[in-house]
This record gives sequence, C-alpha cells and structure tokens, in this order.
Amino acid sequence: MKKRILVLIVGLWAGLNLISCGGGTKSGPPSGLKQRVLASQGVSSSTTAPGLWFVNGQNDTIARVSPLSGGGSPGMMVLSPSRNIVVAFDASANTVYANSTAAETSIGRVFLPGPTSSIVVPTADPAGYAAVPTATVNGFTFQGAVESMNFATGSLLTIAVPNAQNVFSNSTGTQLLVFSADSDAVWVLSPGAAAPPVDTSCVTNPPNSVCTMVQNARFSRPVFAIVNGNTAYILNCGFQCGGTVNGQPAPASVAIFDLGSLTITQTIPVDAATVAFLGGSTLYVAGTPVTPGSPDNGLCPSSQNTAAKNCGVLDIVDLGSMRVTGSVFITDGFHSRMDMTTNGQLFIGSRNCTNIGNVNNPNGEVRGCLSIYHTADGSVVIPPDNGDVNGFQGFTTRNVEYVAEDGQLRVYDTTKDILLINDFLPQGNINIVGYIGDVKAIDFF
Repeated sequence: MKKRILVLIVGLWAGLNLISCGGGTKSGPPSGLKQRVLASQGVSSSTTAPGLWFVNGQNDTIARVSPLSGGGSPGMMVLSPSRNIVVAFDASANTVYANSTAAETSIGRVFLPGPTSSIVVPTADPAGYAAVPTATVNGFTFQGAVESMNFATGSLLTIAVPNAQNVFSNSTGTQLLVFSADSDAVWVLSPGAAAPPVDTSCVTNPPNSVCTMVQNARFSRPVFAIVNGNTAYILNCGFQCGGTVNGQPAPASVAIFDLGSLTITQTIPVDAATVAFLGGSTLYVAGTPVTPGSPDNGLCPSSQNTAAKNCGVLDIVDLGSMRVTGSVFITDGFHSRMDMTTNGQLFIGSRNCTNIGNVNNPNGEVRGCLSIYHTADGSVVIPPDNGDVNGFQGFTTRNVEYVAEDGQLRVYDTTKDILLINDFLPQGNINIVGYIGDVKAIDFF
C-alpha cells in the first residue's frame, strides 16, 4: 500500500514538473506569437528568403520563425473571413499559394493561366476565385476567365468571362460579381453550378444557372464592390476608366445593386470612384476625377499648396439619405486601398500617383500615394513619403497602423494629433529585407 502511494506521488510530481518545464500540451499557433502579422516580400539573398514573413504585432519586430510559402515573388495576400486561410499571389510564376494560419503550414498551390490582381477566398474552405483577364479558352478568340481554385487538390475550374478583371463574392461564395475591363456590364456568377473543367456558358447561352450578364445604362466601368448582405455597393469608375455616354465623359457613381433581383435600386453621384470603405451607415468613396481636354486635369486648387497638378477626392456618402455629405482632396493616382483605425483615421492608398520630392529633401514638399482622413474634424494629412501603397493593417489593441508603401513596411502612431502624424514609430519602418508587397494580420486583435 505504501509503495502504491509512493508511486502515485512520484508520478504526480513528474507530471507537474513536465508541465512547468513546458513539456505539456501547448496552446496557440506553432510560432508562439499571440499577434501575428504577415508581410509578403519577394527578395532572396544570403540572409533572407522570399515568402510571407511573420511580424510580432505586439512590438513591431520580425519574428524568428520561418516564413510561410508564397513563391519566389509574393505580393498581394488575401485572407478568408475567419482568417484560417491566407493566400498569396506569386507574380513570377502566376501561382497562388495557400496556407493554414492555425497550423502555419502550406495547404497547397494552384497555377493560374495568367496574372491576376483580384482574388477572393469567401469562406473557411480551402477554395477561392481569381479573375484572370489574359486567360485563353480553346475555341474562342477572346481572353478572360474566373478561375475557381481548389487548394487541397491543386485543381482549377475555369469559368470563361471575357476580360474578367475584378471578382467579388457574397458571404457564402455562392454568388460572384465580376467586372471586365472596358465594360459597362456586370457578370453575376453562381460558381457552384459551373461544369468542369471549362464552363463557357457565359458566352454561349447566357443567362443560365451559371451566369447572368446584367446590362444597365447606370453602369459605367464598374471596378469595385462592397457586398453587405443582399446589397452590393458597386463603384462606377466612369470617365477615369474611360467610360463615356453618347460620346461624353461618364460621371462616377455608386450603384446600389440588389443581389436577389439583380437590379439597380438607386445611384449616388460622386466625384470619382475606384475604392470604398463601409463604416456603419457611411460609405467612404475615393478616386481621381478626370477633366476632359485638360492635360493636368485642373483638380488641385491653390488652397492645397502642393506642386502636384492632380488631386484625388474622398467623398463621404450618407447611406441613410443616399447623398454625399462631404468631400476632401487627397493624393491622386488609382486608389485601391482603404482602412479605418479604431480612433477614426481613414488611411487611403493609391498607385501610380504624383510623387513630389523625397525623404532626402526634408525642407521641400514630399508626398506620395498615401492620404489620412481624420473623421473627427474632416482634416487630411499627406505624410512625407513617396511610392505606391500596397497594403494596410490596423489594430484594435494598439493605436498603430501598418502601411506597406514603396516596398517598405511603415508603422504609424494613430494616437497623435492627426496633424502631427508625419512622425513614424518606432524607427520609421520594420526592416524586412526585400520589397514588401502586402501586409495582413492573421489574428483578431
């Protein structure tokens, strides 16, 4: 009896000791990081490798763990709604890499028939959709398709859509909105009904169970959509993207599109529209207006005090009254990124903007593709940094914003007065070797 008690005591002590020494079951991801951020970079050297690098979101440092798979030149990243899957597009090989964020391992990869700039992963399933405008379909002279990607098997199901440029999904992945370059129509797809390996019903006999092409005079070069329940807010780029009506420049607008009836219920005129952010009952819409016949567009008034000839515009749309309630000037270019911080600062990014000066000339004007709109007082700050904006990532537990601009990963302090936000924290940027193509947080924080 004494021996049995002794054995139990020794066993209990050994178990407790094992747990205290870290030998028990560990919770959390393999990296051990509580606030994980991924930065895609595509430079290989003797000290670094291309991939999706982990950043510790608690202290803005590079984590000492191996990067996730992203190919030789990863750029754009896309997360599933539950953040259990992250995919990255490798432009050097036209390949989409998928990773499990829980296991921090590869799920698989899919080879696309051409480059893409638009991918959606609508659910927690290892599947997604990519718009490939240069995809070819045997037997047809046009190019373009939406590729249905199965990462578990590495297979594709091709849905032929001429010049497919951008794809957006509802919350279940059962309905896709596809916008084609230089088109005034919207394609609505039901991908689950498509016949593998190549479905051509969009061009042979629409409308059908797979595809409906919606043509409406109130569509003008649609380029972007926010799907909220059964409503899609579709941005009509208009003349900025070459849209015309009876030979005249087409205005930009927001089309309120009912996904059940596939009809436009209302349009809201705006100054320009290529990207938007929905915050409650407010829709923030950004773009760069184009003035016909003017070489410099004449969009930057003297009050802006800038050497840039062109300016973009941010419109604030009240969805209750369905009208624009305010407008401010921002940097120009093709706007494609927006993110709102918890303390009401809207970060707006573009590409191919007017770059003025550089950081080596601090006494002169320096501006690039980043604008910050302060919702509290309507002010705008143009930080002194050049280059295209490739990604944003905000936090809920910290007052900082990560900005991927000109290949660098910047850290902004959002607690300061918006007029003083030109200062970077803590040292200006997180020094990851290589060009940063995007940034995404894979934990909810």
